[in-house]
Amino acid sequence: MSNFKEITPNEITKNPFEMIGKDWLLLTAGNEQSLNTMTVSWGGVGVLWGKNVVFTFIRPQRYTLEFIDREDYFTLSGFGGDYKKELTLCGTASGRDIDKVEQTGLTPCFNTEAPYFEQAKTVLVCKKLYKQKIQPECFIDKSLDSTNYQAGDYHEVFVGEIVKVLVKE
Repeated sequence: MSNFKEITPNEITKNPFEMIGKDWLLLTAGNEQSLNTMTVSWGGVGVLWGKNVVFTFIRPQRYTLEFIDREDYFTLSGFGGDYKKELTLCGTASGRDIDKVEQTGLTPCFNTEAPYFEQAKTVLVCKKLYKQKIQPECFIDKSLDSTNYQAGDYHEVFVGEIVKVLVKE
């Protein structure tokens, strides 16, 4: 963690819409023996239950779901748009089939509650608080269901408390 300093969630200056929707993030869970990471471009940051939180979405077929289900913590690593090629690979290839760390050249760090990457500019370390599967009957705008879930592979929604924020010095 030598190249990072810890700040509070309230000190994050990067626009969350840009971080998530434009630059994308890597969601990572696991430990030194095994980890997996995937690109996320859906999610949010806010306050829920009196806590600073993130919410993120994982489809049931994603290998990372096994890791986030197993662990109590996960990270969201932001690269500021500098690693689009690597994040594209992490969002299109499965960790069941390839070693994403080896293929991308990203360097995992294991000195906090969940793995993250040395090349990141911002890291949100998150403790899982809540999980629920998206239910098709709950859509008010039914076009969202038919547009995003033609295969019936409804996301698992995770709410995580931001317990630590690391930024590159």
